[in-house]
Amino acid sequence: MNYNEPLLWEKVNGITVGYSMPELSVVESFPQSKHQRGSISIPGFSEPVIARHFTKLSTWNYGVDTDIYPLGSCTMKYNPKINEKIATLNGFINSHPLQDDSYSQGVLEVLYQTGEALKEITGMDGVTLQPAAGAQGELVSLLMFKKYHRSRGDFKRDTILIPDSAHGTNPASASLCGFKVKVVKSNEEGILTSEIVKSCMDESIAGIMITNPGTLGIFESNIKEICDIIHDGGGLVYGDGANLNALLGVIKVGHVGIDAMHMNLHKTFSTPHGGGGPGAGPVCVKSHLIPFLPVPRVIKTSSGYKMDSNTPLTIGRVHSFNGNFSVILKAYAYILTMGGEGLKHVSEIAVLNANYIRQNLKDFYHLPYKKDSLHEVLFTDKIQKEYGISTLDIAKGMIERGIHPPTIYFPLVVSGALLIEPTENESLDSLNNLINILREIAELAKDSPELLLNAPNNSKRCRVDETRAAREPILRGYI
Repeated sequence: MNYNEPLLWEKVNGITVGYSMPELSVVESFPQSKHQRGSISIPGFSEPVIARHFTKLSTWNYGVDTDIYPLGSCTMKYNPKINEKIATLNGFINSHPLQDDSYSQGVLEVLYQTGEALKEITGMDGVTLQPAAGAQGELVSLLMFKKYHRSRGDFKRDTILIPDSAHGTNPASASLCGFKVKVVKSNEEGILTSEIVKSCMDESIAGIMITNPGTLGIFESNIKEICDIIHDGGGLVYGDGANLNALLGVIKVGHVGIDAMHMNLHKTFSTPHGGGGPGAGPVCVKSHLIPFLPVPRVIKTSSGYKMDSNTPLTIGRVHSFNGNFSVILKAYAYILTMGGEGLKHVSEIAVLNANYIRQNLKDFYHLPYKKDSLHEVLFTDKIQKEYGISTLDIAKGMIERGIHPPTIYFPLVVSGALLIEPTENESLDSLNNLINILREIAELAKDSPELLLNAPNNSKRCRVDETRAAREPILRGYI
């Protein structure tokens, strides 16, 4: 369409319609009358009305570009726009995945170098970039665990240990792989102990899935001993990398006993997170699991880079082509921009920000665990419950004040949980704004709880009946 054409106006069924059309450059051809539809009622609007409508809708959306997005365990950090620019360079977006390797050297080099960087960051030996998200990374890891044990003639190991504070995808991934799940309880400090894990070990245990720091925002200080116990019992250790933002440049997980770990590039390495994707969940492994990695993998030869599938013990392909390449590319740009010291600084500031929030809200909200927090801090609604105010009411009060709530009611082992993760991107002003809003809500809970019970009132949608919405959804409606 030539947008330099003049804007035309005409009346259609009494409605003014604006449109811009180029001159017809082909012979007019219309379907036979028997194939033509009768008149249909289609709303007609002018171009300015349409433009204003969709621009207004865009301002209703909340995202990390508009304000703090403190979802605990989700690492909703700002996405640098330079990464988006790099991902749209012609050489990348016009590269077809079915091109011969000789015509894809730039793309293959990005994939190879990203894998090398992730190996360095984690202290691991091998990597696959195929998984499209963290949950698929879990699945890939457990499929490798299963094939590893079967290749050794060990068919008894059919159970995976999972902490009670784990992400919900952990037991789901284990079940999808045909494993049984055995829950391991954390202690009063919110961590696993060597004694608890040792008591769960027997010849049926294929491995353990462990997030460190855990979903409670606490470092698993017994991680080395736990890995040793699992290995001594013949099992393997999977590390859920959802909270890697707390460890960049501080700990290399491969050095403490982790056998395989996924990383969320769409979290830790600042590619867009939210809105349903796309994501990327590469998996790094120690040397003994390299034969089981998905294929094809990018390898470097004397003449360049190529895709290699010559791996007899592989679990096979888990994603079409080369994974979500644009996400991988953005993460690679972020890693190069930050460098080693920059990535370490990311974790240091993320931990500092979370503890600043903890220190300033500890007298207003209940801390279920006294152990030090890392990149996120966990509160509960225990104090507010005395005034009839729940975690949900606190969240609605935050929406009333124009700020996104943190993760609520998760982890499930903590009643009324409020899990806050500010990330490293937030300024002191941003943190103080969040703190002041939560302090105000805590005061309202005591003095005027009815204002929270009815919130939000000034948002685009007032409080809805969430139970009814789940059971009797209205799937059609109007804005």
